[in-house]
Amino acid sequence: MTATPAESAVPPEPTAPPRAARSSRLLAERVIEAAIALAGVSTVVIVALIFLFLLRESTAAFLDVPLRQLMGTRWYPIEGLFGFLPLIAGSLVVTIGAVVIAVPLGLITAIYLGEIAPPSQREVLKPIIEVLAGIPSIVLGFVGWVALAPLVQQLGATTGLTALTGSLILAYMALPTIISISEDALYAVPKAYRDGALAIGATQWQTIWRVVLPAARSGIVIAVMLGIGRAIGETMAVMMVTGNAANIPALGPGLFLQPVRTMTATIAAEMGEVQRGSLHYSTLFAIGVVLFVITFGINYVAGRLIGASGGPRRRGQL
Repeated sequence: MTATPAESAVPPEPTAPPRAARSSRLLAERVIEAAIALAGVSTVVIVALIFLFLLRESTAAFLDVPLRQLMGTRWYPIEGLFGFLPLIAGSLVVTIGAVVIAVPLGLITAIYLGEIAPPSQREVLKPIIEVLAGIPSIVLGFVGWVALAPLVQQLGATTGLTALTGSLILAYMALPTIISISEDALYAVPKAYRDGALAIGATQWQTIWRVVLPAARSGIVIAVMLGIGRAIGETMAVMMVTGNAANIPALGPGLFLQPVRTMTATIAAEMGEVQRGSLHYSTLFAIGVVLFVITFGINYVAGRLIGASGGPRRRGQL
């Protein structure tokens, strides 16, 4: 009995893959999973080892220098004065100034690129912004010293090397990070959210403000925190343009027009000149511990904000 054309056209049932192929695939998956787990664990271990190294090298400072002196208002190691407050205040003033400048500009630019700009314009501007992040900090510091400092001095400052100069340079350095990550977060919001808001009569700006921005909140918070981390951890550019004066700036209208000194600039400027094992050497590592704790605190606050925006994160969720 011959088969009909309809019967002969039925494709054969797929055969199960050989046992050897399944075993090799399972082995490859386990190797990849182990490599990913190893990478995650090694990251935590490396950070922990860095912190332990800082603690070991700074033990003498925390044991031999009274806490009251460490929280003093004078940093003058030659006379045995190791007050951290001027350095912490300088870092905070410069970082706050940079954040105040960079965050609004970065978010506005990200909103324009992700929601308003035509695709052809976005394809040109986005790579240019990302390339700006690759400019060496020493070059930006030199530009700030030569070109920006005279302009700041014309505002009434006694010198152009002030906290404002450092804030402007750091804001420029943080902008590419904030813009790029924020725009990616906006781009990841499902198009259905926008279509639904527009369908019920919302304008484009209402859709952006009430729907898109809240949906992209976690990514925007990460972008801002990374920008703050870039600002507070910068060394060379800040050391060149802030004046390196270890004093607490006086509160008032001229707060940002005074020379300051940051923690990172202090470590970079003095580490190469101190005797290894001396109290001054240990105190510089103690500054590193304080900076590490501040950075960890910023990351913790970012994690809390992200958790508060969308509840606990579960496997399989963005």
